[in-house]
Amino acid sequence: MDEVQIQTLIYDLALILTLGAAATIIFKLLKQPVVLGYIVAGFIASPHFSLLPSVGNEANIEFWAQIGIIVLLFSLGLEFSFKKLINAGGSAISTALIIVLGMMGTGFIMGKSMGFSSVNSIFLGAMLSMSSTTIILKALTDLNLRHKRFVPGVFAVLIVEDLFAVVMMVILSSIAINKTVSGGEMVKSILQLSFFLIIWFVVGVFLIPTIFRKFRKVISDEMMLIIAMGLCFLMAIFSVESGFSLALGAFVMGSILAGTPEAERIERIVNPVKDLFGAVFFISVGMMVDPNVIVQYAGTITLLSVVVIVGMIIFGTTGMLATGQPLKIAMESGFSLTQIGEFSFIIATLGTTLGVLDESIYPIIVTVSVITTFTTPFFIKSSIPCYNFVEKHIPKKLSTLLEGYSKTASADVKESHRNIWVKIVKRHAIRLVLYSAVIVACIFLLRSYLIPIVVSMLENVMSHNLAVLISVVGSLLALSPFFYAIITPSFDRKERRILMNAQANGLVVMPRVVMLLVGGMLTLAFINSLLFGFYSSLTTIIISLIYIIALVLLLAPMARKQLENVEKRFLSNVNERENRRTGKENNLVSDMHLAYMTVGHDCPFVGERLKNADLRRKYGINVVAILRNSVRYTIPTGNMRIFPGDQIGVIGTDEQIQAMLPILESSSTPPTETSGEVKFTHFALSEKSPLIGKRLGDTSLREDYKSMIVSVERGEDNFLSPTPDLVFQEGDIVWIVGDTKLMKGLK
Repeated sequence: MDEVQIQTLIYDLALILTLGAAATIIFKLLKQPVVLGYIVAGFIASPHFSLLPSVGNEANIEFWAQIGIIVLLFSLGLEFSFKKLINAGGSAISTALIIVLGMMGTGFIMGKSMGFSSVNSIFLGAMLSMSSTTIILKALTDLNLRHKRFVPGVFAVLIVEDLFAVVMMVILSSIAINKTVSGGEMVKSILQLSFFLIIWFVVGVFLIPTIFRKFRKVISDEMMLIIAMGLCFLMAIFSVESGFSLALGAFVMGSILAGTPEAERIERIVNPVKDLFGAVFFISVGMMVDPNVIVQYAGTITLLSVVVIVGMIIFGTTGMLATGQPLKIAMESGFSLTQIGEFSFIIATLGTTLGVLDESIYPIIVTVSVITTFTTPFFIKSSIPCYNFVEKHIPKKLSTLLEGYSKTASADVKESHRNIWVKIVKRHAIRLVLYSAVIVACIFLLRSYLIPIVVSMLENVMSHNLAVLISVVGSLLALSPFFYAIITPSFDRKERRILMNAQANGLVVMPRVVMLLVGGMLTLAFINSLLFGFYSSLTTIIISLIYIIALVLLLAPMARKQLENVEKRFLSNVNERENRRTGKENNLVSDMHLAYMTVGHDCPFVGERLKNADLRRKYGINVVAILRNSVRYTIPTGNMRIFPGDQIGVIGTDEQIQAMLPILESSSTPPTETSGEVKFTHFALSEKSPLIGKRLGDTSLREDYKSMIVSVERGEDNFLSPTPDLVFQEGDIVWIVGDTKLMKGLK
């Protein structure tokens, strides 16, 4: 790269970041999402705006924008995690599926009616089906609705939509490359994606938490940033080598790291990188906006904006109703999803990069996103009036029907042998998928690398046939735990007891027979694929049958023990964050555990010394460590105080720790009623302070100043607990958490 190109690169970066900074400040003052500011900055920096200098080389911006997409998807993965997907539940998955399929179908029909090709219409439908997590979060926070009952359901749907979007990108890439919509190609892409997702997830969960545990003491924030970004780009490259996109690999690595105890730390140190490159990406989106195209397609933009708003309301509400939510919550949820955002831009960028997207679609989608972003708060606020109108005019029979369906769908199902079999079959189906993917990957590695290497080494001391036999037997023994897992369904003690009683009463146990047969047939097929080429078909079948019989009758105890060890380690890594918080898997002696908890802002002994909190006498636990601002205090003294955000290591029994968790972590997030900056700080009260001479109980600090007193320092090292009867005096040093702007009035 010559000197002129470097200067052009620096010039372009300086221009877009300066314009981005100015635009975001203006949009922040206007209380609008900063994403819109980036888009406006991109438009100003583009050749379409002639009043200011434009970027010298758009290829430079595209390069940075691609990095921006990778970092954005990595950050989304850090917030996602497969644990969150499992916790989101089937209702969120069903609702998201209804929304995505409904909006994709509507978008496809709209695209065809506008004269777009089938491929362009599919891309259009995909872009119209993705609500914006960033915009919804901002709108709900600004409207002080984060505490509402419908919000967790909306966030769960958005989590599932993120995963759907990633899957959609893979399918759309396949469609774009083949230039046709082939059912066979789509199924192949989905199966291929599922296989690689399982392998990446399993390998990542086994290796990465283990590495973090081993080197936790020596990994600084600087090293953690390098490790995290290195893993992100490494997985992105591996994803491309496997036939997928850079963005998919970044998302998968983020979701793997999200299950580790270092997730919050990684998210914190990666945030500045995400903010920088994310800004460049959204600015590059704004550079694609062409006013001439907007004027030319004004009718189309208006129509698509209406389709997004009305479609999201209809499909979002329908999805929530279908999963058993009451009409009010369903409508509040549907009205919250009325916009498109970052994933729509990423899908549009994907289509443009692959050369299949019509040039006019990009600026149209960006404009639709801007319009629906501005209207989102208004539709969220209008959900209750609309619900009141619908409730007043809905037929009484339909209202009764919906209410009855909601109660039935949310009711607990009584446990019987039939329901237990359903649970076992579902669990076994998941095991079949997971272990089948692992077995396929192992067979590929064995046939391609390990068996040839072992055979070539053994041939020096024995015949070729004997070397092959030893290699094959060793491979089968190594795979025994996985074959055992797909042959035999798993039961816990309670399920086994109920099913044994059912069997004694003559009830059918056919599902177990079916699962054994399916597992046996799969095992037979896998063994045949492993032995193919080494022996004849008849010999292969005989070896397979002998091995399966030996596995069930002789090798079962060994295989079961190895499988339990593998699953225990896997589940321990998956649940490491929760185990670290509750102390499970961290037994010291007998029933004593070491757990790490985060102090909440409403914790009753915040601001107190450890000796005054008297946690040992009141709760039976012992504090052995305090982590504050990345500094660890081992065996803290009784004079050390407890502050919000401290991570406290405690030792206690399982019952003591479970009782302590809700008390210590009470309201672990600061008040969210204000859009200002929330900070934990302290200052001295002057004679002009409005607090002087007042009781704490009479101040209304929460309501008027969006703040909360943690402790009051009066005199040298004399800290007072914030009781309602505490009277403030001049010179008091108050330790306080809240809105920094409003707190200035207290000094």
